[in-house]
Amino acid sequence: MEHQEIEIIEFQPEGYKPLVDFGQWRVAVLKFCDDLKLENIKTMQKHLETDEVFVLIRGNCTLFLGKDGDTPEDIHRVHMEPGKIYNIKKGVWHNHIMDEGTEVLIVENRNTCDDNSPIIPLNAQQLAQLNA
Repeated sequence: MEHQEIEIIEFQPEGYKPLVDFGQWRVAVLKFCDDLKLENIKTMQKHLETDEVFVLIRGNCTLFLGKDGDTPEDIHRVHMEPGKIYNIKKGVWHNHIMDEGTEVLIVENRNTCDDNSPIIPLNAQQLAQLNA
């Protein structure tokens, strides 16, 4: 039965996918894929125009955060817990790893894109911080 009052959207099998864009905001889901294994994390990203909200739906996800600046400094881990909202502030370098079966809900500005979200490769010292 179709209802015009509600839009029901199913999640994709893996990776990142925007699900709802409305006004100034976007809701997306991120599901485990091989790119999100620790050994495959080689970069960090920051958003110049928006905070980004993460909510763990199921599984295990660890955020890596580096201070705001030209490069990620003092990288540290935050293990996400279900039922908590993690708001990564505008300008903070970040990335994340996931276990298989993990799903994370993401809320961000609708105009978040590569043009306003630089990605930087990590050097050997920064990669060592991720693996510590």
